[in-house]
Amino acid sequence: MARGFTVLELLLTLTVGALVTVGATGLYRWSRLQADIAVSSRNLRQLAAANLNYAQDHNGRYCPAQDQSNLRRWHGGRKKTDEAFEAAGGFLTPYFGLDAQLEACPLFRKLVDAAVSFEEGAGGYGYNAAYIGGTPEDWGTPSGVMDVETPGRTVMFATTALSRAEGLQEYPFAEPFFWPLEDGGDGGELQPSVHFRAGGRAIVAWCDGQVTLEKPSLYRALNFYGGDNEKQGIGWFGPQEENGYWNPRSAAVRDGVRATEEVKADKSGGGGSEKEDKEVITLEPPVEGR
Repeated sequence: MARGFTVLELLLTLTVGALVTVGATGLYRWSRLQADIAVSSRNLRQLAAANLNYAQDHNGRYCPAQDQSNLRRWHGGRKKTDEAFEAAGGFLTPYFGLDAQLEACPLFRKLVDAAVSFEEGAGGYGYNAAYIGGTPEDWGTPSGVMDVETPGRTVMFATTALSRAEGLQEYPFAEPFFWPLEDGGDGGELQPSVHFRAGGRAIVAWCDGQVTLEKPSLYRALNFYGGDNEKQGIGWFGPQEENGYWNPRSAAVRDGVRATEEVKADKSGGGGSEKEDKEVITLEPPVEGR
């Protein structure tokens, strides 16, 4: 005579099945996150390469963050200041490849409603407009490549967003801690825009073309637009003195050593200095002694 399952055996079977399902779901989410980080880091590498190519064609100067009329920015252009930006007409647009289109960050598109985002075209990435796409002396004139003496510790692009009461807003600039003045001082606090959406990390492209994951070092709670920066994962990374890694002339850039996690792509590399604590997971071998 066939023997049926006991209640205990049925409970054990159901428990094991539930655990397997939870584990598989967690593994899928982790794999999806890693895939999205890889795509976004690739986009940022392409952005950095496009900017360096732009500099080669423009007397060694990086792409401007925007023009004086605010009708043309690094990522797009528009005919009137009350219109949305379109990819066509951006300073970097010709350097984005055959389709002249910047691929949007997949992590960002899962969080933002395009209907409330007036900065369409930046892809969820922001430019260091304060020091690379412009300068404290003249915000309309970009820095030269030779002005950035330590490119491996100077921010070029990062994953960005603006926190508002209505939700996240696409925002094309990676703002430093303070408004930079010509004399090297600060003109007051700025609203944060670096978005730590990659599993609690921001993805950052540096002026040497490398891309890394960075942990937040500071949040400021509510901003001018009613958004909760900390809740939405928007802040800054690194030291804030002299605007840290944004400012090519800061002590952090001149003398500091970044401890960072390299962004995962297709294979691992090795290397690093004694002062660094890196998990090296880039396509290219890491640069030592950042």
